[in-house]
Amino acid sequence: MEIHGFHAWRPLPEVAHSMASVAYDTVDRNEAKKLASGNPRSFLHVVRPEINLSDTIDAYDASVYEEAAAAMERFLTDGDLLVDHDKAMYLYRLQMGGHVQRGIVACCNIEDYRNGRILRHEKTRQEKEEDRVRHVRAVGANTGPVFLTYRDDPVIDRLVGQVEATKPLYSFTAPDGVLHSVWKISTIEPFVEAFRSVERFYIADGHHRAAAAVRAAEELQQDQPGSVAEEARHFLSVLFPATQLNVLGYHRVVSDLHGLDSASFLQKLKEVMTVVPHPDCVEPQVRGQAGMYLAGQWYALSWDLPVDEDPVAALDVSVLQDRVLAPILDIRDPRTSSRIAFIGGIRGMAALEKEVDEGCAAVAFSLCPVAVEDVMAIAEAGREMPPKSTWFEPKLRSGILIHPFKP
Repeated sequence: MEIHGFHAWRPLPEVAHSMASVAYDTVDRNEAKKLASGNPRSFLHVVRPEINLSDTIDAYDASVYEEAAAAMERFLTDGDLLVDHDKAMYLYRLQMGGHVQRGIVACCNIEDYRNGRILRHEKTRQEKEEDRVRHVRAVGANTGPVFLTYRDDPVIDRLVGQVEATKPLYSFTAPDGVLHSVWKISTIEPFVEAFRSVERFYIADGHHRAAAAVRAAEELQQDQPGSVAEEARHFLSVLFPATQLNVLGYHRVVSDLHGLDSASFLQKLKEVMTVVPHPDCVEPQVRGQAGMYLAGQWYALSWDLPVDEDPVAALDVSVLQDRVLAPILDIRDPRTSSRIAFIGGIRGMAALEKEVDEGCAAVAFSLCPVAVEDVMAIAEAGREMPPKSTWFEPKLRSGILIHPFKP
């Protein structure tokens, strides 16, 4: 695979901790506004610029993208962002408790995305993709990296270890307790050469960012061919080895039981899987099992693993959808149904209980994490995973490294 260095915009070391923000798609408008409150340096002013506008303004209004460009310009003009004039790559290390993962921040080619060497496992939504295209074009940069993974390579691991032994540019602990550290790699040729032996990359997270980067590059090539359009053909990515990824379950809560009472719903459920009351919360860790919280009671759900070799149908999330959510609760398309919501595993079982106990949901399901190998197998088969199947933790921060199309 080909990777490229880039001229980064990045924060001054003394402001990196206050500028680094959660990714745009991990919070809603109100949550973003609260996180950025009192912090004019928060990068949420760029990636969620609607927080600076009236709540009556639609999140996709033209003024939102104008505000994003204005916020970026303020950071540059005020000197909070500096410009790296030499092309470089970066090592980005995240540490959450005892878990550590190390990724290379570099640019990938849109051609590798087009020709299937960067593999996808998720279907993108048109409106979300369009939003990111407009955002990329407004600010003239990739503001958030695409989270890619690859099968481990000992040569790359050795190079990473050499960089990690030096002093980092940044090292700060975010409000969620995750330690973020970044090193600059000025001598990039050994990494370029080492990654040539990697056969393919897999998108772990950031499908909309990747698709939008490709579309924005294509539009720029049509509208204003030249150096800016050429630079846009490379999109910002972080490359992590697969064995270092930490995947948590991605759980479901459903607002109602589709006209059934709890006893009737339990009876129908017992016809398609084993249902056993459980005294404590159920957080499954093996395939073929799930937890359910209903009317103040936890249940352990289990079923025989499908013999179908279809890698998508065999996923626990698919079994739940095909046996329970669609036929019993009439949730035919979880992408569009307003009756289902999704809760990332980092929030824990207490979040599921709270949704049900406070009446926001009638039932909650806890799911086992999907294995990274399953993600890669599905991508290699050219298939798509059900929506909201994987929750990767810890999360990358935005605003630490930006890829401008015009340095």
